[in-house]
Amino acid sequence: MRTSLFQAYKAPVAVVLALALALGALAYRRIAVALFPEVTFPKVKVIADSGLQPVDRMMVTVTKPLEDAIKQVPGLTLLRSTTSRGSCEISAFLGWNVDVVRSQQNIESRLNQIRADLPAGTQLTVERMNPAILPVMGYTLEGPGRSALELRRLALLTIKPFLSQVEGVSAVQVQGGRTKEFAVELLPDQLAALGLTPGEVSAQLGQTNFVLSNGYLADYRRLYLTVTDATITSKADVENVVLRNDGRRIVRLADVATVRVGEQPEYTRINANGHDAVLSGVLRQPEANVVDVAAGVRAKIKALQAGLPRGIRLAPYYDQSDFVSEVVRSVQDSLWIGLGLALLVTVLFLRSFRASLTILLAIPIALALTISVLYFGLGYSFNIMTLGALAAAIGLMIDDAVVVVEQLHRVGEEHPAAPTPEIVDRSVRHLLPALVGSSLSTIVIFLPFALLGGVAGAYFKVLAATMVVALICSFLVAWLGLPVLYLLLSGARRGRVAELPPAPAADESTELIAVAHHEIPWVRAVIRHPAYSVLAVAGLVGLLVVIMPRLATGFLPEMDEGAIVLDYNSPPGTSLEETDRMLRQAEKLIGQVPEVASYSRRTGTQMGFFITEPNRGDYLIRLKTDRQRTTDEVIDDIRQRIESSQPALVIDFGQVIGDMLGDLMSTVQPIEIKLFGPNAATRYALADQVAALVESTPGTADVFNGIVRVGPAITVRPDSRQLAQFGLTATDFQSQLQTQLAGVVAGNVLEGEQLLNIRLRYPHAAEASLQQVRQQPIFLPGGQRRRLDELATVTVEAGEAELERENLQALTAITARLSGRDLGSAMAEIRGKLDRELPLPPGYFIQFGGSYAEQQQSFQQLLTILITACLLVFAVGLFLFRELKAAGLILLVAVLGPAGGSLALWLTNTPLNVGSYTGLIMVVGIIGENAIFTFQQFLDARRTAPVEPAIGYAIAARLRPKLMTALSAIAALLPLALGIGAGAQLHQPLAIAVIGGLLLALPLLLLVLPSLLRLAYAPRAGAA
Repeated sequence: MRTSLFQAYKAPVAVVLALALALGALAYRRIAVALFPEVTFPKVKVIADSGLQPVDRMMVTVTKPLEDAIKQVPGLTLLRSTTSRGSCEISAFLGWNVDVVRSQQNIESRLNQIRADLPAGTQLTVERMNPAILPVMGYTLEGPGRSALELRRLALLTIKPFLSQVEGVSAVQVQGGRTKEFAVELLPDQLAALGLTPGEVSAQLGQTNFVLSNGYLADYRRLYLTVTDATITSKADVENVVLRNDGRRIVRLADVATVRVGEQPEYTRINANGHDAVLSGVLRQPEANVVDVAAGVRAKIKALQAGLPRGIRLAPYYDQSDFVSEVVRSVQDSLWIGLGLALLVTVLFLRSFRASLTILLAIPIALALTISVLYFGLGYSFNIMTLGALAAAIGLMIDDAVVVVEQLHRVGEEHPAAPTPEIVDRSVRHLLPALVGSSLSTIVIFLPFALLGGVAGAYFKVLAATMVVALICSFLVAWLGLPVLYLLLSGARRGRVAELPPAPAADESTELIAVAHHEIPWVRAVIRHPAYSVLAVAGLVGLLVVIMPRLATGFLPEMDEGAIVLDYNSPPGTSLEETDRMLRQAEKLIGQVPEVASYSRRTGTQMGFFITEPNRGDYLIRLKTDRQRTTDEVIDDIRQRIESSQPALVIDFGQVIGDMLGDLMSTVQPIEIKLFGPNAATRYALADQVAALVESTPGTADVFNGIVRVGPAITVRPDSRQLAQFGLTATDFQSQLQTQLAGVVAGNVLEGEQLLNIRLRYPHAAEASLQQVRQQPIFLPGGQRRRLDELATVTVEAGEAELERENLQALTAITARLSGRDLGSAMAEIRGKLDRELPLPPGYFIQFGGSYAEQQQSFQQLLTILITACLLVFAVGLFLFRELKAAGLILLVAVLGPAGGSLALWLTNTPLNVGSYTGLIMVVGIIGENAIFTFQQFLDARRTAPVEPAIGYAIAARLRPKLMTALSAIAALLPLALGIGAGAQLHQPLAIAVIGGLLLALPLLLLVLPSLLRLAYAPRAGAA
C-alpha cells in the first residue's frame, strides 16, 4: 500500500485554496473599474495657429515645413494634415509598438528646430491623443439674474481650482460666458484735431504700463530692491494716460477716446438646454480611473455647492462614469447570472450533493485566482474586455471541473467499495494527460491574438490574455484543488491506497463494455452507418461556403451609450448670430424628442482637439435611461426633424465613445473614401460625384463630400505708391485697419488673478458694413486723414476650401455613416458603383479608409489567427497522441464547429465583426478540447475491446459530461447573448457565435466523431 499524493498534501493544498479565495476577494474589492482597457493610442496631433493667413499661403509657409519635419520621426506610419485659413492640423499616426511619449518628444524636437523658419507669431500645440482628450464629466453653471461675465469669472477663479484638486483630474475646461476688458473707443475727430494717430496712442499705452526693476539699494545694513511700477490698475488710470505734452496743453487718453468696461469679443457661443451657459468640463489624466475621478468630483461639487453665492448652482450635463458603471455592473450581473445558471445545470445533471458542492466551491476559487492574477500580476481593471472574457471563460472552467468530478463520480460508482483516496488517485492519474491536452487546446488558440494589430488588437489582446489566465487557473484548480475538495467533502477515513487489482481479461472487458452500454441503441447505429456522418461533414463545409459570404459584416461591436454627439456646419460665411438663430430653431426640435434628458451646444469650438471655424460646432445630447427607443432610433428621429426644418445645416451624428475611438484611429465616420489627385477643382468635382453615389446607396446617412469651405474674405490691397506719397508703411496701414475693426490689444490691467486686456478700437466697429469699411479714415503721420479706398483696393473674394493631405499627397475625403445597414454590404455596393460609374482621369485614384479599412486589416489578421489556432490544436493532438491520424480527426471536427457559429450569426442577423470572429476562433478550441477527452476515452477502451465497442464506450462515457459542459457554457453566455443590460451589445456577437458552435458541437462529438473513428480505426477486410 502507498500513500495518496492528494491525501498526503490535503491540508497544505486546502490552505492554499483558502488563501487564493481570500486574495481574490481582496483583489475584487480593490480592482479598478473602467469601460475599456487603458490603451496608449499611437497618434500625435499638432495644431499650428498663424493668424489669418490665406489657405494657400498657410500651406506653403506652415503646413509643408511641419510635415517635412514630422516625416523624419522614426516609427511614423501615416501623416495627415488639414490646412485652413490661418491654422493647420497635422495628425501623425505611429506604429503600435512605438513608444508614443518618446515619439511626441521627437516631434516637438523636430518642430523646435524649424520654428525660426515659420512665420513670426506662429503658435504650435502638440498633444498625444488618448481617450482622456474628451471630458469625463461636465457641469453647467447656472445663476438666474447673473451676468455671463460674472458666471465665467466664478467658473475660472472658484470652480476650476476647486475641482482641479481631485486626484486624477488633469484639467478643467471652462467654456462660455464673457471676459471683462477695458475698451478704449477712439474718437477720430478729436484725434485729427489734436494731430494724433492711433499708432501713437497704442505706443504711449505700451510705454506707460510696465513694472521694471532698477537694481538693489543698500542702506543701513538693509538691502532693498528698487522697482518702477507704472502699471495701470483702474479705469481712471487708463483715462489719465498722458499721450502728449507740448507745453501748451496736456492731452490725456480721455480727451481722444471713451474708456469703458466692456466684454472681450467672442466668436463662440455656448448653450445648455436652450439658454446661454458656462460649461465646466472635467478631463482626467490618461492613467486615471473614470469612476474614481467622477466620485471625487461629485464629492467636491457637493462641498462646493454650499459655498457658492445664493441662487447659483452647478447642474451636470454629462457624466461618463454613469455609463461606465452601468456597463460594468451589467456585464458583472450577466457574469454572475450565467455562473448561477451554469452551476444549476451542473447540479441537475450530477444529482450528487458531494459532486455538485465540489464544483460549487471549485469555480469561485478558479475565478478568485484569476482575478488575483489580473489585478496583482497584470494590473488590469474590471472593464468590458476582462469581464467579457471571464463570462466566456466560465463555461470552460465548468468544463474542466465537470470532467474531473464526473470522472471521480463515475469511478466511485464503478468501484463503490474502494476508498475515496484510491478513487481520487486513480481518476486524476487516468485523466491528467487528456486534461493537459484539452486545456492546451483552448489556451493555444488565444496565443495567435498577439498578431492582431490596430485598435482591435489593442482591446482584444486584453480579452485573449484574460482568457489564457482564466484557463490556466482553471486547469490548476481542476488538477490540484478539485481532488482535494472532493476528499475534504467525502469524509473518508482511509488514507492508504490499495494495490490496484489486475486488469480483466480481454473477453471479460469486451463483454462488460457491450453489456454496460447496450441501452444506447443510437450509438451503434451511428457507428455502423458512417456515410451519414460523411454527408454531414460535406453539408457543414457547404454551409460555411454558403453562409459566410452572406453574413453582414462590421468592425467593432457597437454599444448603445445613451449619449449623442451631433456635429453641424452652417453654410460657409454664415455669421455667428445667424448660425445661433438656426441652431436655436433646431434646439426646439431636439427638446421635443421625449428621450432627450439634456443637451449642451458649442458653436465656434468643439469637444476634443480640433481647428474649428465660427460656423461649426457640436451638441452633446444626453438621453434618458428609462427610454423605449434605442440611441440609433433617436438619432434617426432627430436627423429627420432637423433636416426637414433646417436644410442649410450639414449635420453628422455619432456616439461619444464611438466617435472618440474613431478619431483616435483615423476618422469618426465608418465610411471614408479618399480621393487623391493633383488639381483641386477636378478633385472637388469628382468628390461631388462620389458623394452623390454614396448618398444614393441605401443605408447611408450624413454623407459629406469632404469639401470644407471657409467664409468669404474682404481683401484690402494697399497701393504702395499712395502709401509712400503720404509717408505710411504697409504695417501702419494694417494696424490702423485692425484697430478700426477687431481692435488692437495695447496693454493689460491686473485685476485680482486676471489680466484684463486694454483694447483700442473704433465705436460701432462690430456693426460696420462693407461700404463703411471703404470709407473708414486712415490717419497720416501728421494727423490728417484719408479715406481707405483712396489708399487701397477693397474686393470681396469667395471663401477658400480647406486643403487636406495624406503622406504629402492632396486628397479629398468623402465620408458617411450607416443607418440600418451593415458596413460590409454597404461598402460592397459603393465599391461596385464607383467601379462602374466613376471613370477617373489619369493621376487620380481612390483609397478606402475609416472603419472599413480597419475591418479589412483586422479580418485578414483574424484569418491568419484562425489558421494558426487550428494548426496549434493539431500540434497539441499530435504531441498528446503521437499519431497523425488522431490529430487530423480532432482538427477536422474542431474546424467544423464555426459552421454552427456562422449559422447562429446568420439566423440572428448578427454581423461578423471582430467580436463574433473571436467567438468562431474560440469554438475551434472548445470542440478540440472535448474531442481530445473523447479520443482519450476511446484509446483507453480500445486496449481491451474491439473498435466498435470501444467507440460506443467512449461516447456513452462522455455523454453526460458533454451535455453538462455544453449546457453550462451556453447558460453562462446566455445573458450576454440576449444583450441584456448596457454594454452587453459589445460581447453579444461573441456570445452568439460561441453558443452556435456549442450547439453544433454536440452532434459533431456524439455523431460525426464516432463515425470518423470507425472509418479511421476499423480493421480492414482481410486483415489478420
